[in-house]
Amino acid sequence: MKKKVSRTAFQPDSGISPFPEKSLNLAGFDEDSKENIAENRQRFLRVFGGDYALATVWQTHSADVRIIKTLEDAKDDSQKFDALVCNLKKVLVGVKTADCVPVLLGDTKTKAFAAVHAGWRGTVNSIVVKAIETMRENYGTNAKDLICAIGPAATCKNYEVGAEVIEAFEKNFSTCGNLFRKTREGHALVDLHLANKEQLLSVGVLPENIFTAPFCTMERTDLFFSYRVEKKLHGKTGRLLSVIGLKPKD
Repeated sequence: MKKKVSRTAFQPDSGISPFPEKSLNLAGFDEDSKENIAENRQRFLRVFGGDYALATVWQTHSADVRIIKTLEDAKDDSQKFDALVCNLKKVLVGVKTADCVPVLLGDTKTKAFAAVHAGWRGTVNSIVVKAIETMRENYGTNAKDLICAIGPAATCKNYEVGAEVIEAFEKNFSTCGNLFRKTREGHALVDLHLANKEQLLSVGVLPENIFTAPFCTMERTDLFFSYRVEKKLHGKTGRLLSVIGLKPKD
């Protein structure tokens, strides 16, 4: 897999956005200038080498999956989806997060790949499973051939939710009891990392092929953007970008 797919969630202190100074904000056009985000993305893409097109979507917390079939598709970021699948060279598919869970999928056999934005709504509606189903239908992916990276997100140490979220999980997860730690009446801490891992396992991904980042975005705002923390402190926050694609020589 290491020879086939390039993947990362990248947020060094090397951008030009002002929250805080020199932040590498990679999305959030309502809270940063187009010029800042464009320059930050150029710096981000230079890390990978090669001449990549970056494919993103207008994320809406859905469970919808977009198939990137051409380089022209990759240039259109106005489509409303929350996951992207692709098998093209010179394309990176990416999802934007600031507490939600980014999940990256790479098929070691077919070389197809996917990026998934899994907030609590997407997780409840099994968006990572739907992304794998889309890869199977379009590229012949077998779940046992996938390498999966679950990226930095708000974790069960800090991510408190209310009754609406708890009830939604109870309806859709038969094992939801192990995803929550009660904090007060009608509230609990939820483990979205574990929820997405369980969904990957449920469709046949091998346990040894799932890698989970040991970071909480709410704790490590020195490294990552956190909507829940920074929105309260600064009135705005940036976005991480987690991407995956084929290396140039593949």
